[in-house]
Amino acid sequence: MSLWTDLMNFASRIRELGPEGAYRVMALASELERQGRDIIHLEIGQPDFSTFPEIIDAGKAAIDAGFTRYNPSEGYADIRETIADYAKRVRSIQATPDQVVVAPGAKPVILMPLLALIEPGDEVLYPDPGFPSYRSAIELVGGKPVPIPLVESNSFSFDLNELEARITSRSKLLIINSPANPTGGVIPDSDLQAIASIAQRHDLWVMSDEIYSRLVYDNTQASSIYNLEGMAERTIVVDGFSKSYAMTGWRLGFAIMPATLAAKVGLLLTHSVGCTAGFTQKAGIAAIEHGDRYIEEIVSRYQRRRDLFIGGLNAIDRVSCNLPEGAFYAFLNCSELGIPSAQLAERLLNEAGIACVSGTDFGANGEGYVRFSYATSSDKLEGAVERIGNFVTALQ
Repeated sequence: MSLWTDLMNFASRIRELGPEGAYRVMALASELERQGRDIIHLEIGQPDFSTFPEIIDAGKAAIDAGFTRYNPSEGYADIRETIADYAKRVRSIQATPDQVVVAPGAKPVILMPLLALIEPGDEVLYPDPGFPSYRSAIELVGGKPVPIPLVESNSFSFDLNELEARITSRSKLLIINSPANPTGGVIPDSDLQAIASIAQRHDLWVMSDEIYSRLVYDNTQASSIYNLEGMAERTIVVDGFSKSYAMTGWRLGFAIMPATLAAKVGLLLTHSVGCTAGFTQKAGIAAIEHGDRYIEEIVSRYQRRRDLFIGGLNAIDRVSCNLPEGAFYAFLNCSELGIPSAQLAERLLNEAGIACVSGTDFGANGEGYVRFSYATSSDKLEGAVERIGNFVTALQ
């Protein structure tokens, strides 16, 4: 039997590793478009506007200046200093540059701290429904994933009693995400306080994914658990440039963590990705220095789209959608339709021309939901509401 065809020759850690749902749907939708179908893309969480011009110019200038060579695995000193200053100014996070690690995207600074902290069999608690890479990263490092259900009626925050009930002597780390993918929920400050208390009582690390922290609406505040008393020494803040600055393809993320852990994560980056592109880092500095003047308008634009899209969805019989407080996702409750989420998402694509993602692509507790990204034009969102409404009406 060939080594190339015998699945038993693959390491156990990747045998069940699957694709991320949004990318899978994007590929299916693209094939339908190739066949001549008209598809409205609401599957990928990607800003629909271009990277800000100052960022592009800084990246080009950095290439011309020769920032195309190897550089420190943890990132250049100037971007780490800039990020530390930014975290203090924007998020009230008091951190020093030696606590900052820069990486090619946020995913490496999800995976690498887990590699540094989790022994085989250690339990990692994470939100369900949640970003699919959480569970995959936990399994890749040999940890045991422990999903914690989210509660729609509480801004898709945790059921705190359920959270504490699932902690055991093997529990090592808790992942939180606020504002959240796929729900758009923001964890209330009172819940953050309770989570911090639970983490300290059970001696847990907390990984706080704050990639959408700049994208909040209606004067909502997405607070960082890092700032609560006793949490700085046990918290890893994950963030990046993709969502706020429309830099998805630039691959630039960062994390803030205790300096001793940051040093180990830097070593792991050395032996995996080597380093982050130097010209991308210089572009990131420009994003922080010049991007704020764009973000207010972008947030206003997303909020108008959110109100249009959620209002339209909630006018459709037998479905409902919680008003997202952050990010750019609508997590539609379609449980009354009586169609499994994966089947519904497939039918919306094939029958209505709407590319969306099944709630179960974000965990078992996503059953009864589908996710849409409203990071697209108002015209497309209006067209999507019409198609979804017609599809639901036809079911009746």
